[in-house]
Amino acid sequence: MSHEGFGIAKIKRDELPEGKVLCEYCTARCCRYFALPIETPESAEDWDFVRWYLLHERASVFAEDDTWYLLVHTKCKHLQDDNLCGIYETRPQICRDYTTANCEYEDDWTYEKYMETPEQVAEFCEAAFQKKGACIRSRKPALLPVLA
Repeated sequence: MSHEGFGIAKIKRDELPEGKVLCEYCTARCCRYFALPIETPESAEDWDFVRWYLLHERASVFAEDDTWYLLVHTKCKHLQDDNLCGIYETRPQICRDYTTANCEYEDDWTYEKYMETPEQVAEFCEAAFQKKGACIRSRKPALLPVLA
């Protein structure tokens, strides 16, 4: 089975041949974005900052284990065509500390909260901070005219 668009035969993590590195079978998702922790949004002003982040291309926010992150979808300039690191021997410490033990190899990661658009922020805020008894549903649309 070929991994979409990358021509890599995807194997299961526990089927890794002896002497091989998991990265040789991966699409290098970890090298195609970076995530920075942000303050947990609580106030209307905080949520407006989150909305501002999402007005920028290739940005999203997510929460995992009660920590919020700004995720920037951008490929590392040293990622090679074979999805391996072009500066592996001199890579930054953050890359050295990262292991494949808990990486996103399986493609089945989900986040507690994930937002990609400013509209999603508005919808989330409306649902999460609605006044007691207030309805968050859209208004009932007008009836269509009856054609004769």
